[in-house]
Amino acid sequence: MPDKFRTQIRSALADEQLQLALDLNARNRQQSWITAFTSLPEPWQILRQRAHNVRAEIIANLDQILAQFVDNAQENGLIVHLAADASQATAIVRNIAQRHGAKLIAKSKSMLSEEIGLNRALEADGLRVVETDLGEYIVQLRDEPPAHIITPAVHLQRSEVGQTFHERLNVPYSEDIPTITNYARSALREVFLKADIGISGVNFGIADQGMLCIVTNEGNGRMVTTLPPVHIALMGIERIVRNLDELALMLSLLARSSTGQKITVYTNLIKAPRQPDDVDGPNERHIILIDNGRRPMRGSLLSEALYCIRCGACLNACPVFQEIGGHSYISVNGSISNYSG
Repeated sequence: MPDKFRTQIRSALADEQLQLALDLNARNRQQSWITAFTSLPEPWQILRQRAHNVRAEIIANLDQILAQFVDNAQENGLIVHLAADASQATAIVRNIAQRHGAKLIAKSKSMLSEEIGLNRALEADGLRVVETDLGEYIVQLRDEPPAHIITPAVHLQRSEVGQTFHERLNVPYSEDIPTITNYARSALREVFLKADIGISGVNFGIADQGMLCIVTNEGNGRMVTTLPPVHIALMGIERIVRNLDELALMLSLLARSSTGQKITVYTNLIKAPRQPDDVDGPNERHIILIDNGRRPMRGSLLSEALYCIRCGACLNACPVFQEIGGHSYISVNGSISNYSG
């Protein structure tokens, strides 16, 4: 085991604040999960197996389904880019930003952007990049990577968040959650209004519609995808379903498995750039389809990893995560891994 990994483990186990946060997270998620799945019309095991079978069929026929998605998305007026790796993906975003003379980027939550190191690449070009998801905004202020793929600041107590906002935003210290949230809203409002480009992830692309589905529990996702004049969506090539029926199946499991909700607060279906009769929306919508090792994975022992719908339920059940948290996983290059486990 690498020395750095051992050091991370010892540090996490000795961190009392982290241990309190992880214990609270485990208790809350377990109870929410039990409550949410009792509302399903049939046993969750049956739905999960059905979703597994659908995902297996999609990954087995990925190239054909992707081609259908690309054709329909382009017909809808979306600008589609293909990126073989992280370098190509970041270059595409940088080129779009340069062409529009962008200075300020508003980002909705995207683990894929963490995977490809997008923020660092844009900041190296002198762009200001602001995370607008509350958890992502908190860890960005702290110069930390996300600690969980769904709840990035799960490792923090409210006292730590209050101190961060006090130091970085120059606001009075508070541990009151509504007050802390209002601090973030005030800071981010101008970002939404002034951003030159909005960047989001994609939960699912719907192949037969050429449509994007983005789910969030905060209104920032809609702000990022409608207010700036340009929207760029980052989508892993495996994040696709064939039709709306398959999307409904995935969504019935996604929120219940991740946060214990029946459905996320905002479920957005995006099909086109701004149309002549629309009151809002960007003039350009770009989709960047990113491989970054996914196609080679299809033929490997790790192929089932591509079935993942990014609900984070594995971490809810993982004793390693519950004891040492997401920052203790080290990737092959020695940095903190974007995907825990």
